[in-house]
Amino acid sequence: MRRISYDLLFVLLAAALLFFLPATLKALYGKASVSYLSLLINATGLAILALSWDILARTGQLSLAHAAFYGAGAYTTAILLKLADWPLWLGIPLGGIVAVLLALLLGSVTLRLRGIYFAIATLAFAEVLKAVVQQLPTRIAGGAAGINVAALFRPAFIPGEMERWEVAFLRNQSYFLVYVGILLLSILVSILVQRSRLKPAFTAIRTNEEVAAVMGVKPARYKLLAFALSSFLVGLLGASEAHRIGSVLPDETFGIGTTVFALVTPIFGGLYTTLGPILGAAGLASVEELLRRTFEEGYLIGYGIVLVASILFMPKGIVGLIDSLKRRRRKLPRSAEEAV
Repeated sequence: MRRISYDLLFVLLAAALLFFLPATLKALYGKASVSYLSLLINATGLAILALSWDILARTGQLSLAHAAFYGAGAYTTAILLKLADWPLWLGIPLGGIVAVLLALLLGSVTLRLRGIYFAIATLAFAEVLKAVVQQLPTRIAGGAAGINVAALFRPAFIPGEMERWEVAFLRNQSYFLVYVGILLLSILVSILVQRSRLKPAFTAIRTNEEVAAVMGVKPARYKLLAFALSSFLVGLLGASEAHRIGSVLPDETFGIGTTVFALVTPIFGGLYTTLGPILGAAGLASVEELLRRTFEEGYLIGYGIVLVASILFMPKGIVGLIDSLKRRRRKLPRSAEEAV
């Protein structure tokens, strides 16, 4: 109970710091704060993707369906706004709910599969869902041309009262706070899973599903729960992104890149932890921005090299590297005493 209280205190402190971060950037960097805030939004979205994927990975499932749930959330809010005069904010939670329903449908059919078979089935589901959206009537889903989505925030530019970069900053600041809210929810879910009875159940399923079943753990139920939690967070992100970007397109919204980033980021940061995916998102977002500015169109080659090198030389991610450095520091005084 005390550990959970400390974790909640950490989440509240993180929320307070993130809330004041945009104003701090504006005071320090002026116009450049718009670019820095865009980078933070990208890193925050990547952290949400990574945390949500890691929650499901704790049960031993290699899911490649994140693009499907992301796209489901985005298209839910886009279709609602196109067909009816729904409140803008309502599309975000509904996007998460629709993603959960799809996850339960997919999970009930595929979660008995394991390893590469489960991965292929989830990847196929994402492609099938994209094809279904493309085949829907144009008046509903927009076809290949997609759908325009209204912005959640529209700060007006008033000449003489506010400069254009300040308007852009206000817009980015508003979306950043929305993303931070989803990130904090993701962190809270991850911590609760880590501190509750779900952790030993998930670990037992990941280690040996047959033994876990003999011990009284119900693998299908726990894997469905992990699938639902994971998809809900991704659906929220997809709906929020649709408003920020301003449109949804089948090829981009259901793109395999979403799934790849969701998979690679927690591996880079450290699997089965709360801190690892966040560190991985911060690191990869910074590396991507640096390479993009340095190599422009060829930055993806350098990005791939960084990922391969990190996986080869940091198999347990950034968190594993930090833990190994801590262990070495603890051993140093002992070895020095032995030498004396």
